[in-house]
Amino acid sequence: MRLDYELNAGRIVEDGHGSAAIRVYSEPTGDERAELSAFCGLDEHTLNSMLDPEEVPRIEVERDHTLVIWKQPNPASLRVAGRFEVSSVGLMLYADHLVIVTADDAPTMTHKRSRAIASLNDLLLQLLLDSVHHFLDHLRVIKHMAQEVQSRLNSSVGNEHLLQMFALGESLIFYVNAIESNGGMLLRLRASADRIGMSADDVRLLEDVIIENNQCARQAAIYSEVLSGLMDARGNIINNNMNMLLKNLTIVNVVFLPMALLVGIGGMSEYTMATQQLPWWLSYPLFLLAMGAIGLATWWGLRVWMDRTYGAGGGSRRK
Repeated sequence: MRLDYELNAGRIVEDGHGSAAIRVYSEPTGDERAELSAFCGLDEHTLNSMLDPEEVPRIEVERDHTLVIWKQPNPASLRVAGRFEVSSVGLMLYADHLVIVTADDAPTMTHKRSRAIASLNDLLLQLLLDSVHHFLDHLRVIKHMAQEVQSRLNSSVGNEHLLQMFALGESLIFYVNAIESNGGMLLRLRASADRIGMSADDVRLLEDVIIENNQCARQAAIYSEVLSGLMDARGNIINNNMNMLLKNLTIVNVVFLPMALLVGIGGMSEYTMATQQLPWWLSYPLFLLAMGAIGLATWWGLRVWMDRTYGAGGGSRRK
């Protein structure tokens, strides 16, 4: 899909005349790819690189244009599959027009900005800054999701929530790699500012983008390290919860073992014969009380033995 825009009085507005200074190609079709190749002189390799989610961010400064390949969050993967993934976007900056190519949804161009857009160079840098802020928004979402999963893991004995933590950790690794790669591209862009023809205001904005991206990279790295440590700790918690569950089930089994043994040896018929001198409404309650007393005594004996075997630590955990 192709969208056309114009830069008018510091704002981005839609253009329907076919001669727009800003062209956005979102998920280009075969005809649009041919149009791109003819309009920009792109070869097949460069066009595929702009659409390849595995492509490394880079900048190529040519005589008549500058090519920027940038990593950005993939909104479609979050919306459809609930996963945090990255994708590539290509930006080709010419003296009088800007071409944006992406395999994802088209970026929002006409939303209200805090400052006016002075030039195409300024717009390019604003788009890069918007992408950095998009990464920051996703990092906040990942942090909140991780906190929710952690709270559920405290009482879980299954792998479902732990697998969710692993998925978040994997997404953070991809984000850290993408943001740091973007940082390298920004440094190369800063070194090429004079060749591209950036003004002093453009350079200052570029330096702001570099600072924001560095802060985003540090934040993503911290989240990744914290989440990695928490996954190890939460895995131990799950194992401990499972061990406690098995211990309690074992206690229940041992408590019922002597009662089952007595009933199996004597049987209800033998008990009935032994208590035939007593009315049934008295003998059967006495039988139930005896079984309960045996079970309670067995349980108490097990707890005393466990306290003596495992020390005061077991008692403190029980409390």
